[in-house]
Amino acid sequence: MKFPRVIRLDASDLHVFEQPAEVGEWAVPGSFAFIGVDGTALTGKTKIAFASGWLGTQTWGRASLVEVAEIDEAAFHAVIERLAQLFASAYGAPSLVEALPAARAEAEDAAALADHKTGTLLAIEREPGDPEPDGTASFRERVRLITPQRATDHARIWEITSDSEE
Repeated sequence: MKFPRVIRLDASDLHVFEQPAEVGEWAVPGSFAFIGVDGTALTGKTKIAFASGWLGTQTWGRASLVEVAEIDEAAFHAVIERLAQLFASAYGAPSLVEALPAARAEAEDAAALADHKTGTLLAIEREPGDPEPDGTASFRERVRLITPQRATDHARIWEITSDSEE
């Protein structure tokens, strides 16, 4: 099975997120943290986390990018357990048992987003949406594939030839 894993191409996550995720930890979109939050009222690092942060499942920190990686069954179940613990301790789930279905759904959704070639980079984008009929804030979310540029996409600025061709 494939799953999103935190990757860091530069040090920017260390500066833009209140709590940066650690390289190599498994990640989920973590959009549940923003349900009912008015994205237009957010500022600073919280606004950046809302707009572009994946949620690491060990540190509960945020990351700008994840890569698609292979996850074994034990690690996948550990992600579900940690998510259930988070839902019970921080998001109002009545018990760990009752949090497990939501945690499993979050992990399965993350795995579905990682249905790409191993090593593919993914970015997440969120923006405030129209309020729900009851006035609750909403947001739109999309996941983008980051396609690496290939050397063949650039103009050649020199050519290497052997000495015998002179």
